Amino acid sequence: MSAAEKSEQQRLGVFKTYKLYVGGKFPRSESGRVYEVTDSKGKWLANAPQSSRKDARDAVVAARKAFGGWAGATAYNRGQVLYRVAEMLEGRKEQFVREVADAEGLSKAKAAAVVDAAIDRWVWYAGWTDKIAQVVGGGNPVAGPFFNLSSPEPTGVVTVLAPQESSFLGLVSVIAPVIATGNTVIVIASEKSPLPALSLGEVLATSDVPGGVVNILSGRTAEIAAPLAAHQDVNAIDLAGADEVLAKELEIAAADNLKRVVRPQAVDYARTPGTERLTAFLETKTVWHPTGSLGASGSSY
Repeated sequence: MSAAEKSEQQRLGVFKTYKLYVGGKFPRSESGRVYEVTDSKGKWLANAPQSSRKDARDAVVAARKAFGGWAGATAYNRGQVLYRVAEMLEGRKEQFVREVADAEGLSKAKAAAVVDAAIDRWVWYAGWTDKIAQVVGGGNPVAGPFFNLSSPEPTGVVTVLAPQESSFLGLVSVIAPVIATGNTVIVIASEKSPLPALSLGEVLATSDVPGGVVNILSGRTAEIAAPLAAHQDVNAIDLAGADEVLAKELEIAAADNLKRVVRPQAVDYARTPGTERLTAFLETKTVWHPTGSLGASGSSY
């Protein structure tokens, strides 16, 4: 046996430690808790951080701090950043294929198709960043010597409950439209299959996405979602990953500060999405501006 072979046999494997992604950093849960994540056959995969209420509050602080800079960036720049995420995912495709296959019990070929679709979804939303304003904004006809212009603006800090079964494509499909329109987001990863989401945090950290724009928490969905739904500094919540009972509880809590709420619904994440999730987290600002005095002929000048 050669020295290299002997060294290979004696080498200890390096197990991956999954961490949260909050404010551009990778903390362990404040509680110090973890929970076991298994594959579709019950085989142990990793210990994932079990986030606490304190982690949720920290994520809101990080998201609010990042909001001004991200909302103030040009739409074209946000598109470049989202495209960069797709580039980085393309380079780490093999890792995500493996994680998605384990999480969802798919063959390698089917998992590869899911990852390809998720990468394409980032590109799709990257293309919308500087176009959505033309779709939902514009000039409004008014009776009088005024310009009346409506333009969309981001809602603010958004909490998203990621889909429970679609651990990666569904995840991307609910995160990308939120940040594409200038919002910041706190994501509660799939409770059963959080590993693709936690690995996505590593991609986002190296993809020009400013720290705090996306914050990813793992753990018990109901435990983390409750304080976020009631949080006064969260402006909207997407209940994609909530069951009927939890969704009702969170919707009641969200009403306290009039959060925008996207209710859970059956979605085929493999299909090309519309603009519904882009527009769900936009506010419309309307500005009136005088055109000048009206002449005798009725024309403005």
